[in-house]
Amino acid sequence: MKRIPHSLLATAAFLSLGAAVHAQAPAGQAPAAVEPRQPRIEGDAFAAPTSSATGNSPAETEAPNTNYKPLLPNQTRAPKPETATKVKTEVVAKGLDSPWAMEFLPDGRMLVTEKAGKLRIVAKDGTPGPAIPGVPKVDAKGQGGLLDVALSPSFPSDRRIYLSYAEPREKGNGTSVLRAKLIEENGVARLDEVKVIFRQMPTYDGDKHFGSRLVFAPDGKLFVTVGERSDKVTRVQAQDLTSGLGKVFRIDTDGNAPKDNPFTGGEKAKPEIWSYGHRNVQAAALDPQGRLWTAEHGPRGGDELNRPRPGVNYGWPEVSYGIEYSGEKIGEGKTQAGGTAQPVYYWDPVIGPSGMALYTGDAFPAWKDDFLIGGLVSGGLVAVKLDGDKVVSEERIPLDARIRDVRVGSDGAVYAVTDGPDGKILKLTPGT
Repeated sequence: MKRIPHSLLATAAFLSLGAAVHAQAPAGQAPAAVEPRQPRIEGDAFAAPTSSATGNSPAETEAPNTNYKPLLPNQTRAPKPETATKVKTEVVAKGLDSPWAMEFLPDGRMLVTEKAGKLRIVAKDGTPGPAIPGVPKVDAKGQGGLLDVALSPSFPSDRRIYLSYAEPREKGNGTSVLRAKLIEENGVARLDEVKVIFRQMPTYDGDKHFGSRLVFAPDGKLFVTVGERSDKVTRVQAQDLTSGLGKVFRIDTDGNAPKDNPFTGGEKAKPEIWSYGHRNVQAAALDPQGRLWTAEHGPRGGDELNRPRPGVNYGWPEVSYGIEYSGEKIGEGKTQAGGTAQPVYYWDPVIGPSGMALYTGDAFPAWKDDFLIGGLVSGGLVAVKLDGDKVVSEERIPLDARIRDVRVGSDGAVYAVTDGPDGKILKLTPGT
């Protein structure tokens, strides 16, 4: 949904996503590829979604950091389910050093990244294996380090994996993506054919907001999320199509921009850009239709859930439901503006979203097709139920730990990765 001043709501029914995206394409650049035209307001678009399983009180009960009001019903503080999901938690792996991401191998073992730059295979019994040789040097200062890991869609045959990481560079660092082949011989693993396929540019000498999640789409293209490096001097580049800061990228497995990306053919815009105006996206997953969704860190208040669409501007830092950590407004303090998209949902106070998975298992029927989002600040998981592109309910699953990543196992259980020097992998199964 687009941010449109209240004075324009009477005419907003005549606006479409296509018109807005074409209008914002800079001179000399090809207009963005767009989805079929959809009216801005149609029928009950502003009616709150309902569910028979939804209660009457919100999941979030703490006082907000701002007095901003949402534009849309259920855009924040959606009701929690009438009946809480009962969960049993057990530790299935421990002794990990600040784990950042995990991915299941086809045989049920877990591939885990550690922030300092180590990649390990965790055995089925939960024992972490030795660091796998071949991982390049990472810049682990601040929020940097070895970040996400994803398997090639053809992993059983090509054995390729993809890693995102904070790459040390001359005069700074930046988020990069590498491709490698995972070789296992005589019980020993290593990386071979290591190649950096993509670098976020420009390089910047900072230690914050690297992103980053890697998500393969059904067509085999790779979504790469990054941050805008946090500082006021760099955050404005989230609005700059010539910059790689504050963007969601879409590339092929060689790191090239697909021809149907929204800004290919332009003279200046980076053709790898899929969407822009993002702050720091550390959570991403596909919905049942194969569409990308993201959750990103906002400032103080204003974490966002979005469905990034091609060529669409998500507003940061010109628009936000959050404020500076000092309590000051972000820019002019706008929560909506023409030419930018409203978040589907936002959190105030923040949850600190990191890691995200679509629940597709059978063990938790109440979570079917919910997004499960890790909470670094909320200290658990956040289950978000959707009706189309609207949030129906939000459920908090407390785990008393900063959650860095979340995955769904083939057994239907949920696996949550805890942050910190004594990182663990928790297994969530139905409780009684």
